[in-house]
Amino acid sequence: MQNKTRYFLLIHIILFCKVLGFSQQLPQYSQWSSHQLSLNPAHAGIKNCLDVHSLYRMQWLGFEGAPKSGFITFSTPLGIKRKTKLSARHGIGVKVEVDNIGNFSSTRLNVAYAAHFNFTPDTRLSLGLYGGFVQFGYNSQNTITINPDPSITKSTSFIKPDATFGAWWNGKNYYFGLVLPNLIHSKWDNIGSDSKFRFHMILNAGYRYSMNKKYTFLPAFIMRVPPAGPISMDLNLLFDFQNQFGLGIGYRNTDAFLMMANFKVKQLTIQYSFDFILSPLRKGTLNTHEVSLIFTTCKSKNTKLTQCPLFE
Repeated sequence: MQNKTRYFLLIHIILFCKVLGFSQQLPQYSQWSSHQLSLNPAHAGIKNCLDVHSLYRMQWLGFEGAPKSGFITFSTPLGIKRKTKLSARHGIGVKVEVDNIGNFSSTRLNVAYAAHFNFTPDTRLSLGLYGGFVQFGYNSQNTITINPDPSITKSTSFIKPDATFGAWWNGKNYYFGLVLPNLIHSKWDNIGSDSKFRFHMILNAGYRYSMNKKYTFLPAFIMRVPPAGPISMDLNLLFDFQNQFGLGIGYRNTDAFLMMANFKVKQLTIQYSFDFILSPLRKGTLNTHEVSLIFTTCKSKNTKLTQCPLFE
């Protein structure tokens, strides 16, 4: 196990230091479609109620130093009435996110503001902005390299400003989202020679197809575009029964087959997902797991049809 751990850490040192931060710098989640505010600040206050989400992800379970990520988000509309029926609404939100992988750790604290413009009763454009900071750290202890490298043998920790822009368009049964994270390209202090936070782009979309009042299908798609390296894409299909129970499957082009389930008890939703690893890492890992909780003060208008904040 010690040799496996050393190999694992060495691979990530190469990815994060020698490549100088050009690859994926943001955590990714399998349950992204149920936690839109964790991605897109345009979802702040999109629902006319208090909305709280939390999630914890254990990736490549069984490897020492494997990624562990999680977040909690809070969202509420501002108490400002529309001047006219289709004028803008406003909302605020907060996100705290923690991501640890190998010798690297980061904590992000962001506050979101969003404006929601209805063009018709069923179509809406939302624009939002996250602003805050990220605390980033690197612990050189137990770092192993083939040749001595002074650029990665010194531990460091620093705080940098952070910002994300988001846009969202939805109709009664569909949505499109655009997210631009890492708008501020802050340099990583004392890590490599040119390492810094780099611009990313995220695109997602989804559709709700209701077979009848009991059964609903929710296909969804997300594409994550890092500054370099492979593009990550998820294709998900969620089956919902009477807005109480759901089962889903998905596929990530980079490394995994996804399975998920959720159960709703009044205003609390519990969700679990399992990533079956398809890459060579599957030989030494117990795969990837996510658990999340959602609490909302919103009450469903129709308990026999999927009521989703994406389409309200």
